[in-house]
Amino acid sequence: MEGLVVSEAKLAVNVQPSMGNRVPRAVLDELGSHLFRYSHVFGGVLLAYDVRIVGNNASVLGDIHPYPGVQLTGNLLLFSPRMNMLLEGTVAKLTSESIHLVVLGFASAVVVDGDIREEFEYLTKRDEEVYQSKYYKHHVIKVGTIIRFRVKSFDEETIHISGSLTGAGTGSVKWLDVGEKK
Repeated sequence: MEGLVVSEAKLAVNVQPSMGNRVPRAVLDELGSHLFRYSHVFGGVLLAYDVRIVGNNASVLGDIHPYPGVQLTGNLLLFSPRMNMLLEGTVAKLTSESIHLVVLGFASAVVVDGDIREEFEYLTKRDEEVYQSKYYKHHVIKVGTIIRFRVKSFDEETIHISGSLTGAGTGSVKWLDVGEKK
């Protein structure tokens, strides 16, 4: 899946003076406060980190900010979707106007009626709502299906994705993977 990036980072984390004798804990608390939030500094949503403290002592960084700064190096796992990227999500809800998804277990996404290709028709089968292909009866999208979709927009503040199923390579991942092997 596109949108996941491992980034090498060199960071400075400011530590409150009261945490001066527990620097590793203060660093983990600070980085933990950025998890699953969009950060313009990182250029994405921080999902995980593996950092090392460079040096043993925290030192004051500059004269203006009295908090000691700790230098870090390491890797950051970022989720940074961009326009036209292919992402995968699990269908959480279907309506006749939209498909609602969960991406990576935390981000919400929606594909609205105008962005679902005409090949798919909304049906109710055995009291279950589905989108089924008119041409390939086994290409079905229902709650629990993992689908691949194209990113139309990404709201950084709410971590909400607007997607599209109109391009090639979009639809049920299970169906797409079988179709690629033929």
